[in-house]
Amino acid sequence: MAQRLSLLATLGTATAALGACTPGGEVPEERGQAPVYEGVSTIQLDRDLVSVTVALRGGDGGPDVEAYGRCAAAQYALDQGFGFARQVRTIVRKDGRTWVGDAVYLLSAELPEGLRTIDVKAAVADCAALGIPTV
Repeated sequence: MAQRLSLLATLGTATAALGACTPGGEVPEERGQAPVYEGVSTIQLDRDLVSVTVALRGGDGGPDVEAYGRCAAAQYALDQGFGFARQVRTIVRKDGRTWVGDAVYLLSAELPEGLRTIDVKAAVADCAALGIPTV
């Protein structure tokens, strides 16, 4: 009986591992390439609330989209005289070969509460060092 349970557990693990595999196919040509930044749109929703939409091709998808949005939001906050920003939410989607990020940030003069806070001066400097556009 113990051998049957062990065999079933092994088969279950193997089936789960195989289920995670995807059929072979072409690797998208933009995968692993440096991101091509295609633009930023900002809309001030309230005095201290801004919507940032970014688009890029290539790169690593979600992480690059979030970084691009964070850089754009940091520059916007700095231009508006704020010292900090807090990411409220980010939605990332792929539209054909283009990654699109739609994010909302709360801007403030003082360090806001929350986990996703941004010191905008430091963020703009980091973005420049990483080659991520802020405008």
